[in-house]
Amino acid sequence: MGFEPPQRLVRALGESYGDTAAAQWLARLPALTEQALAAAGREMTVDRVAAPGGRSSLVLLVRDADGTPAALKLAPAGADPELERAALAHWNGWGAVKPIAAVGDALLLERLHPEVSLRSLPEAKALLEAAGTVRRLWVEPPAGHAFETVAVRTGLRTEAMRASAADDPALEPLVSAALAARAELVTHSPEALLLHGNFRQSKVLSGERAPWLTVGPEPVVGERAYDLARLVRDRVEDLIASPGGAMTARRRVKKLADALDVDRERLHGWTLFRAVESGTRALAAGRRQEGEVTLEFAGWL
Repeated sequence: MGFEPPQRLVRALGESYGDTAAAQWLARLPALTEQALAAAGREMTVDRVAAPGGRSSLVLLVRDADGTPAALKLAPAGADPELERAALAHWNGWGAVKPIAAVGDALLLERLHPEVSLRSLPEAKALLEAAGTVRRLWVEPPAGHAFETVAVRTGLRTEAMRASAADDPALEPLVSAALAARAELVTHSPEALLLHGNFRQSKVLSGERAPWLTVGPEPVVGERAYDLARLVRDRVEDLIASPGGAMTARRRVKKLADALDVDRERLHGWTLFRAVESGTRALAAGRRQEGEVTLEFAGWL
């Protein structure tokens, strides 16, 4: 079975796992796809690759023998696909794409419209729909779960942030502020809910069963403010290009916190930390423009 993985996936896998390991997994994709389709226990055909797709997995749009559409998602073991599977099963379609079956190491999902995300809407409407969608995901995690906590996940990223500041002293004030904010926030978390972990507008797709459904969770357990923090900086390129971008960014923190009954200061702190962490990681990976834009946003906060 031959198909071409999206280039953005190829680049992202190389960044995450190294070019050699990424190339090895990509070379196995046709065989992995065949195995997953066989494991489905039904006759299925591949329509096409969903493009541009994500940065951690390949999604194939497939069809059952009776014409029923679905999506087959394949991800390297390093992406923790079993945790995504567990989170989607726990939500069971409530605010998120519904799993149909686990097929080997892959996941068979209901098919959404990958070309239509919340980013296709005007900003104000997109934020409103995003807020209504993400609140559905915030539920008690299942008993005996294996999800990381926010404290653990963010703690794993602090050394790389310090290294970035050591390499570029100009980053030191922002990195220090972000690390101080995190240290204070993890001292006491007001709640321990199942979170999406990487929630933003592009992760919410149009569906048939519901107007908007979330995809691609990186599930983690913690407070709602952490989940909202990535959403605050959505469409950051537009914010940077706008003369009122700094004011708009600060207004988003207030608006989202108030709309979802989240503590404003905690949302501000997690937004700062996540922006600085993402910005320094982008710089370290050679994505200089992305890193600089994200860090400029962090400086506004």
